[in-house]
Amino acid sequence: MKKFTLLYVLLFLILGACSPFENLQKGNFNNVKKTGLEIKDELKASFFPKELHIVAAGDSLTQGVGDSTNSGGYIPYLAEHLESEKTIRNANFDNFGVRGNRTDQLLKRLGDKNVQSSVEEADLIILTIGGNDLMKVVKENFSNLRINQFHKEKKVFADQLQEIFTAIRNQNQEATVVLVGLYNPFFNWFADVEEMNQIVEEWNRESSSVVERDGNAFLVDIHDIFLNSEENLLYTDYFHPNDRGYQLIADRIYGLLDEKVIDSMND
Repeated sequence: MKKFTLLYVLLFLILGACSPFENLQKGNFNNVKKTGLEIKDELKASFFPKELHIVAAGDSLTQGVGDSTNSGGYIPYLAEHLESEKTIRNANFDNFGVRGNRTDQLLKRLGDKNVQSSVEEADLIILTIGGNDLMKVVKENFSNLRINQFHKEKKVFADQLQEIFTAIRNQNQEATVVLVGLYNPFFNWFADVEEMNQIVEEWNRESSSVVERDGNAFLVDIHDIFLNSEENLLYTDYFHPNDRGYQLIADRIYGLLDEKVIDSMND
């Protein structure tokens, strides 16, 4: 009986020495609570990495024209960046890029059931669109190109871009949307033609206005990447990015996601 009593006392003392209630008696309840929340946040980030479903849609920049590996342009570079995050296990892309697509054509394809289904399940949606709208003005007015022709088409582009965002939000209210801005592929040919840079910047401002109205979307500006580079970033067609160009686009997209989006995906 004495052995039992002594064992009980020792057990009580040992448990009492490491008991969490000691902290409560010393008025450290807030510390216990804080520590618990920190552990919970760490578990959320480290122990349960996320499977990201990403929809990439738009034109040849999403299809990856100019990519020597034919693996999707910027997409494999961006996937590698994302999967280096401890909170992301896999970055799974559905690629709906089609060479030559303008805003009106992308809008039509957003009505496709397969595209809608993918958009509905997406955590992130990345768009490249507008370059072919810009080129449409050049092709249709090549012999008599005037700046006011770009201004007229810019309004059409902005209206259709807004319709694209509306179509996306009809399928998915929660996903972050990233719109990749336009760049001037003609700079190496016509470096002295400042009007083209001005036009690209104006169209990007229109894109920015649409993005800002959405509330959960971002514009990634890539114009300066191609404007200020000392290395060749264009494919042999002198229009689409080459491998290095796509890598820099992916770096720019990831920089924005890392700064403004990734942490919120794990809340």
